[in-house]
Amino acid sequence: MDEKEREQKTETVQAGNGKEEEQEYEKICYICHRPESKAGNMILMPGNMCLCHDCMQKAFDSVMGGGMDFSKMDFSRLSGMPFMNLNFVPAGNTAEMENIQIPKSQKVKKKKSAGPGFELKDIPAPHVIKSRLDEYVIGQERAKKVISVAVYNHYKRVYAESLRQKKIKEDVALEQQEVAIEKSNILMIGPTGSGKTYLVRVLAQLLDVPLAIADATSLTEAGYIGDDIESVVSKLLAAAGNDVERAEHGIIFIDEIDKIAKKRETNTRDVSGESVQQELLKLLEGSQVEVPVGSNQKNALTPLKTVNTDHILFICGGAFPDLDKIIKRRLNKTNSMGFGAELKDKYEDDPYILSHVVNKDLREFGMIPEFLGRLPVTVTLERLSEELLVKILREPKNAILKQYIKLLEMDEVKLVFEEGALGWIAGEAIKRETGARALRAILEEYMLDIMYEIPKDPNIGEVTVTRAYLEKRGGPVIRMRG
Repeated sequence: MDEKEREQKTETVQAGNGKEEEQEYEKICYICHRPESKAGNMILMPGNMCLCHDCMQKAFDSVMGGGMDFSKMDFSRLSGMPFMNLNFVPAGNTAEMENIQIPKSQKVKKKKSAGPGFELKDIPAPHVIKSRLDEYVIGQERAKKVISVAVYNHYKRVYAESLRQKKIKEDVALEQQEVAIEKSNILMIGPTGSGKTYLVRVLAQLLDVPLAIADATSLTEAGYIGDDIESVVSKLLAAAGNDVERAEHGIIFIDEIDKIAKKRETNTRDVSGESVQQELLKLLEGSQVEVPVGSNQKNALTPLKTVNTDHILFICGGAFPDLDKIIKRRLNKTNSMGFGAELKDKYEDDPYILSHVVNKDLREFGMIPEFLGRLPVTVTLERLSEELLVKILREPKNAILKQYIKLLEMDEVKLVFEEGALGWIAGEAIKRETGARALRAILEEYMLDIMYEIPKDPNIGEVTVTRAYLEKRGGPVIRMRG
């Protein structure tokens, strides 16, 4: 046996059924999902379930009102002795566990020694990130460039901090003037349907990191009805499969962030506005947060896990309605009189007015300075033009038209859209003022009859959607096979 095979065969034990079970696996608690390396020795319950001492203590406390401290009991003495008709078997007692098979769902592979988790070469460069975003997102060139650089710098910061922690554990002397890189959280501003959420989804898929999308409208100050701030981290932990280390390198996208702006002229406590901004400060800055596993609410029986948000990338997005009026008002104040003066209506129809935003405008909108200070990267997305909407219809990898074409291909029917029809759909979407979201709604409306009628006749070979059909001045052009 060579050296490589010897390493793979080391530390194995003979199981009761004659098979070899590798000792590189450790048992996990059925309730809190913590492994033995963190929760300690497990207690084997009927049904081959493993429970840690903490969860067992919480269960007894809830039943007996906390009158007995079971954490001080030695469960190893309960071997073979019936107790509350449960017949506990300590996980460390091999004599009684010889014929007991722990299911795979109750075991997890032991983690190796701590390290950076990934190499610097594994982080895609900004131009690589942008080129991948270009495959799915049309337009928004400036926004994709800013996000690519911010994400690249964020994960370089994570890598540098991981190396620093590794040196500390190995007692390696650190340089006294070592440069500390700050977090680069992102604030995305753009009208509805401009692609804020879609950009983040594609970004998470590209980086292969867990993503949690939370809605700021459901968040309230701690102690009031609604979701606590920690619920956004709990969603990320669930997306990472309750793996804390993987969750700590994930992305949290908080949508509708403009809805937690300070409420003006109110006499009641602003528990869903400024208070939520104050509560979010500790998450954005980076802190140790205890979050419930498998639930958004903390209670006596819900296990908790500690998550460090220092390496989590936070992206906040919102439409910020009427922010353009605040920007125009500020810009128009600089106007002067005379031949060289700028016209008052210079910015009236400017499609890129949001690109002139500064923190002063956001503070006037209702965002507190401390909150904005923890979102150093500001990205503005432009309103989609008719030309961009036509490109969105047909160019991305998962374009809407490609989806309908594939659906009809399954019926062996070719679907064709006239150029004039695409222009009409884009123009109608602009009228609805919901951005790219309107494209799907319009196509669903006009493709309904086609998708319903085509499967009736197997002789149909091609369907052409015309502008006349969309304007209800005619029908689609249908060609039969042969």
